[in-house]
Amino acid sequence: MSDSLRIGVISDTHGRMHPRVFELFDGVDHILHAGDIGTGEVLIDLGVLAPVTAVRGNVDECGECGRHPEEIALELGGVRFHLVHQVAPLLTRLRLGDWPGAVPQVLVYGHSHQGAAERVADTLVFNPGSAGPRRFRTIPSVGLLEVTAGRVTARLLALDPAEQRHFLAHA
Repeated sequence: MSDSLRIGVISDTHGRMHPRVFELFDGVDHILHAGDIGTGEVLIDLGVLAPVTAVRGNVDECGECGRHPEEIALELGGVRFHLVHQVAPLLTRLRLGDWPGAVPQVLVYGHSHQGAAERVADTLVFNPGSAGPRRFRTIPSVGLLEVTAGRVTARLLALDPAEQRHFLAHA
């Protein structure tokens, strides 16, 4: 039995499930969807792979995906996560040290369609990029987080393997 927890992170699917997601998320223990889901079928497809926690994005306000909360705080593998679609107000609070309650160890967001990982104080701020149709000259991608003994490592994975060279490993 492994002592680590593998978490697939996805955002901005806009109703489309890229077939490579199934390969990249094979064996994950949990999936986080950071909004702009598009259709409930996306979450059904992901749910075949692992339990899914999802928030709604700005395109999910109406319809079946609108039932999801705007943000969720949860614990996975002993690590505090916060999941949201649009990060700007929360990132400001984090940077100002004005977070209500326990500060998350990982803040996951979407919306920008741009994969990113940065540290703000002791928090990993992570965007898996967009797993939906290519827009804004970004590289469609997903993320993998691995939790081992309370430490989180992050990787961005391009949905087109030829574009993987654009991403560096993040710790």
